[in-house]
Amino acid sequence: MNYKKELVEVCHKIHSKGFVAATDGNVSIRIDKNKILCTPTSVPKEKIKSSDLIVISLDGDLISGKRKPSTEIKMHLAIYKNRSDVNAVIHAHPVYATAFASSKLALDVPFLPEVILSIGKVPVCKYATPSTEEVVNSILPFVDKTNLLLLQNHGVVTYGKTLEEAYYLLEKLEHTAKIFSVAMSFEGVRPLTKSQIEKLYEINETTYKISQKNKLTFKKKGEIN
Repeated sequence: MNYKKELVEVCHKIHSKGFVAATDGNVSIRIDKNKILCTPTSVPKEKIKSSDLIVISLDGDLISGKRKPSTEIKMHLAIYKNRSDVNAVIHAHPVYATAFASSKLALDVPFLPEVILSIGKVPVCKYATPSTEEVVNSILPFVDKTNLLLLQNHGVVTYGKTLEEAYYLLEKLEHTAKIFSVAMSFEGVRPLTKSQIEKLYEINETTYKISQKNKLTFKKKGEIN
């Protein structure tokens, strides 16, 4: 597999989709047990080339490449260290999803069947100063429970077994946030009921690979968690 080509293509795609602007965001792929191929700091994602990419260790040490890693790579490394099944991470600032991460409204109302089955819960990690260990500490409680996170007043992180999987989670999350935002401008969002959601899980059990940890749960009658 040509990891560099794949990573460059995703960088160009997230820029063209408006998920990042200028030098925002960072993307990485695990290329072996202890090596991570990633984007460097201060290079616009629309202009990034294979020669710009660098390889670092799981401890953040530079192994190869001429540029420096982003200071936000700590977040990627924390995910890799805590999820052996994860091989790709994307951090971006999509407009609608980031707006929800920065507002008092949570993007946790179960209103679209496809989103419930493919995404599940969307946790918001408390605000942490970018590029610091605070960010790592803010995501750790959720890393093993889901494959996408909203970072309060910051952005979004998605991850998966492949870079394609991480990218499509990002795209689906932003699409969901946009629909939610438009619905709120009308009469608000009408959530699915507990029984409707349970029926979705039942009829799609063999079709969708749903993480048991990320299923929507219920505390009391009608209360969705």
